[in-house]
Amino acid sequence: MNEEETSQGISNGMTNYGDRAFSLYLRRSFAKSMGYSSQLLSKPIVGIASSPSGFNNCHRAMPELVEAVKRGVLAAGALPIDFPTISLGEVFLNPTSLMFRNLMSMDVEEMVRAQPMDAVVLIGGCDKTVPAQLMGAASANIPAIQLVTGPMMTGRHKGERLGACTDCRRFWGNFRAGKIEREEIDEVEGRLATTAGTCAVMGTASTMACIAEALGMSLPGSAAIPAVHADRLRAAEASGTLAARMALGQVPVLRPSDVITPKSIENALRVLLALGGSTNAIIHLTAVAGRFNIPISLKRLNELSETTPVLVNLKPTGDNYMEDFYAAGGMSALLRELKPLLHLDTVSVTGETLGERLDAETGEWIDHKIVRPASDPIEPVGGLVALFGSLAPRGAILKRSAAEKNLFEKEGRVVLFTSLEDLSARIDDPDLDVTADDIMVLQNAGPTSRSGMPEAGYLPIPKKLAQAGVKDMVRISDARMSGTAFGTIVLHVTPEAAAGGPLALVRNGDRIRLSVKNRSLDLLVDEVELARRRQALPSSLPYIPRGYAKLYQDHVLQADCGCDFDFLQGTGAVQHSEGDASC
Repeated sequence: MNEEETSQGISNGMTNYGDRAFSLYLRRSFAKSMGYSSQLLSKPIVGIASSPSGFNNCHRAMPELVEAVKRGVLAAGALPIDFPTISLGEVFLNPTSLMFRNLMSMDVEEMVRAQPMDAVVLIGGCDKTVPAQLMGAASANIPAIQLVTGPMMTGRHKGERLGACTDCRRFWGNFRAGKIEREEIDEVEGRLATTAGTCAVMGTASTMACIAEALGMSLPGSAAIPAVHADRLRAAEASGTLAARMALGQVPVLRPSDVITPKSIENALRVLLALGGSTNAIIHLTAVAGRFNIPISLKRLNELSETTPVLVNLKPTGDNYMEDFYAAGGMSALLRELKPLLHLDTVSVTGETLGERLDAETGEWIDHKIVRPASDPIEPVGGLVALFGSLAPRGAILKRSAAEKNLFEKEGRVVLFTSLEDLSARIDDPDLDVTADDIMVLQNAGPTSRSGMPEAGYLPIPKKLAQAGVKDMVRISDARMSGTAFGTIVLHVTPEAAAGGPLALVRNGDRIRLSVKNRSLDLLVDEVELARRRQALPSSLPYIPRGYAKLYQDHVLQADCGCDFDFLQGTGAVQHSEGDASC
């Protein structure tokens, strides 16, 4: 076969000028303008999807990671070419980073598919970037390896270790309650996030890093390496080497469709539950699985949660940080403790099965203060639970491992906030009619609302209650919550209020019953009154005339379908169990 007929490396996916030989000639000519030799241009190409940004502190060290991947690719005999994609810095985006996750996934998918590469290494870290990259890689379905940027190291304040962002919320709560002064909160502000990397606790970024490894899309043992640790660079180099060997055909050429399977998805759910991980992860994992038409049933999540203990002692569920998790054995330690519950025949990008990996790691040291033995868990059941009922026909999520157990069985009066603006305007009003026994409800913060489903489900304790010592109360919304947050907070109520779900029918003074034992969430209002209220609802969503916001509102799915776009999901019929809706 002559060079013009091959479809590897620089010859892959030719630009269409109607003359393939001319297209290759032109491409090589322009490639040589960048200083590449003919020898290098004859090699397979490993793309490096890079997402640094001045608006993304989590990705500050990414240029160094790109260089480490490149040297791994070159050492293995392939050609590395890095390319940029959208970067999503969690705290720098308005209205919320979730709104742009699907856009980044489309960017990743199209650039991986459109440009000549035989394999790709995806580098991300901040909350929505890893899910976006996994979603895009799944749809492009060329050999891909996920490399995360890694978590921050902790800072110090008055002898106490601090890490973004569970400690952010704790200190801010103390400031709101008048327990610390402005001078101290200003000092803490500069000590919470002191290195490059993602949040230092088991927030969304750390959870998704662990899930990527559990799925088999990252190198074994790489999820928890701190961003500034030399091992992070070695993991980058090894990722580049493996991607090059796949491109060269020296190892099994595995595509995302070979790795992301119903069994590996279930393994990832087990890991999520054992971590006491972020509630956001169930949305992201559902979206990734949806690219291959693999349904995630919230009923099945509950079944897994009843048989999966919480084992990792990290904030916000426990007391420690990601650097401790890495030193304790990281994901290797956790997977060995979960081994009897896992599908061991799943395969990772390395080509080995999970069973083979764990057999090879038998006897490695585990710090059981951080990764508890399965026989002595932090909690006997999983960190997340799905609730169903008249208020959430298609489900809602509670992170029970970060909640107050004395609030698990609760009936209370509704204190309603109809929007984020309403919440902001009234939450600290001294005349707000609210007690610690009430249930605060936020409407119109779901995926099709103008707010784009922000991490606003962590409704602050009203100032007058915080000053009286109240630290938790039941809060319910169609919004999300940061993985770093804690409290008895019911999220992702589906269908959302903006789409006309039952949450839209809630009124101030209604009563709601929450039962974690029964997995139920019910609005205690009779059907006649609900029908009357339903007739008075607006007939359509707020009008958005143009741009990505319109695309988002027109095509975003509900939370139980991962908030992906309907046209990006896999094809074919999906069977859902009772209580789940078709996506």
